[in-house]
Amino acid sequence: MALQKYNARDVEFEIEDFATPNTWIPIGGINTFSKSHEEETADTTTFASEGQAESQKMQLGKQLEIEGFRLRDDTTGALDPGQAKVEALSERLGEDSLGRVRFAHKDDTQWQVWTAHVNLGDEGGGNNDKTSWSATFTRSGANTTAAKA
Repeated sequence: MALQKYNARDVEFEIEDFATPNTWIPIGGINTFSKSHEEETADTTTFASEGQAESQKMQLGKQLEIEGFRLRDDTTGALDPGQAKVEALSERLGEDSLGRVRFAHKDDTQWQVWTAHVNLGDEGGGNNDKTSWSATFTRSGANTTAAKA
């Protein structure tokens, strides 16, 4: 089979319900995402380096940013359940600030699973806009995977 480009819209995102472990809630309203990578390095330059910088990678970091529209039920006013769970996790501190998020292409057989803390982005919009919503997950520890059911 030939390698193909795939649609970003076919990537699914879910957050674990921290009140009911192993219960996953789809996060709705997303229309863009980005996964970023960072590293920490140690300077290993010595006099013997003769003026040429030397370093080693010591630590990896990853972030997942999701953006889209804030969704709410027009009758009850309740938020999209996934967005509501993300917002609840963003208010927690210390050990309780860590939750799990997972994501995968709709045809993948494995989820990428991160333990992460989350920071909410700005909400808003102009006169002719729908209200925006975003969140940034910062991974804590290594990636894991889980089979998609």
